[in-house]
Amino acid sequence: MKRNERFDHIGRQLTLNGVVSIKELAEKLGVSSMTIRRDIRKLAEEGILKLIPGGAVLRREPNLIDEREYTVTKAQIQMTREKIKICKRAATFVQEGDTIIIDTGSTTEHLPGFIPPDMKITIVCYCLNTLLNVYKHNKKSQIIFPGGHFHENTLMFESPEGIALIRKTRVNKAFISAAGVDEKLGVTCANFHEVETKKAIIESSDVKFLLVDSTKFGKVTTAYFADLKKFDVVITDVGIPEKYTKILKDLNIKCYTV
Repeated sequence: MKRNERFDHIGRQLTLNGVVSIKELAEKLGVSSMTIRRDIRKLAEEGILKLIPGGAVLRREPNLIDEREYTVTKAQIQMTREKIKICKRAATFVQEGDTIIIDTGSTTEHLPGFIPPDMKITIVCYCLNTLLNVYKHNKKSQIIFPGGHFHENTLMFESPEGIALIRKTRVNKAFISAAGVDEKLGVTCANFHEVETKKAIIESSDVKFLLVDSTKFGKVTTAYFADLKKFDVVITDVGIPEKYTKILKDLNIKCYTV
């Protein structure tokens, strides 16, 4: 695993849990404890975390990080925070008795944790990380899990039979992720195996929510799955370019920023 990929994982764990263990990180990432020690020492030098015996904790004081100095690691951690905020806002639209679909993605995986645990809803999901979060946080929900071939890079299960099940299921709200949003080339994802499932959930849902952080606007990735006008609501962070705020308004798409 490359250093930046390790930094991304460490940053996400810090943001979600506030603390990381050198031993657990080494086992999870398949590297030596010495490698992890060097990684967290570097992040400590950048002011992102504070070293403690056996691990590190997230520095939460904003003044400890110089916002004028850009690093990939800081951007990744910041985007993780924004993704969590996006999902917290998205969860406010879920109502008792709803049937919802939660799409694959590093943004949407946070959504189950913000849905009230005692709310009785039906959740359609097809990713391992989302399924585990639904099982952990939404004990009173009914789960529909279309299965199929497991894609390790996205933690997604996908098959013709699973897509057919989604097409037969009607849902109130779909919470959809994307890797790129462009005014001309549409809404895209990074993997072709995601495309047919994403198209199916768009066809099967009443209200379609696009959950994307601001770095996705103006970006185009490999696999196209929808025009922007297919969505009813966009939830993003305050960094959304002004150009796209206007585009969404012109398309009569409601936009909420966090």
